[in-house]
This record gives sequence, C-alpha cells and structure tokens, in this order.
Amino acid sequence: MVNSVASNVNGKETLLRIRNFVAQNFSLARRRVVTDSDNLLESGVIDSLGVLELVTFLQQEFSLQVDDDELTPENFQSIQSIAQFVEQRRQLPQELAK
Repeated sequence: MVNSVASNVNGKETLLRIRNFVAQNFSLARRRVVTDSDNLLESGVIDSLGVLELVTFLQQEFSLQVDDDELTPENFQSIQSIAQFVEQRRQLPQELAK
C-alpha cells in the first residue's frame, strides 16, 4: 500500500513535503542520505522529541489531528509510512461523507 501513496499526485506531494521537512529539521538527515524507506527511529534520524515536532508539522501542514493511539512506530518509522498515514487520514473524512 505504501507504493500506492507514491503513485498518485497527492501522495507524491505529501511524500515531498514530508521529505523536505525531515531534511530541513533533523541534523542527521542533513549529514547523510535518507531514503523514503529508511527507518527514521532506529537510525536515530528522529528521536522522541523529533516525533513531536513531526506530529506538529503534520497537524499544521495537512490540517490533521493525530491521536495518541496513532503515535506508533508503524505510522512514523519512515518517510513512506508517514506519507501513507497522512494520505489515509486525509481520505477518512471523504469516506465518512459517502
């Protein structure tokens, strides 16, 4: 399903915005190449405070509310997984309206 995020225009834009945020805001990401599938948590690119910064960015940039139970490694382990999470959350209101 991660690949489906990158295959649509909105998904690519989401991926790009998240990738740029990570590169600009986390020093380790500026010092080395970070791919969209790299585990940001295990590699130390993002720590627990970084997750909070990232959540604040996602909430402001994409007008999302991120609940505590959504703060899981599966949702925040890589740029791809973060983009997938954002796209799923953005589609949720549309699905509820149907």
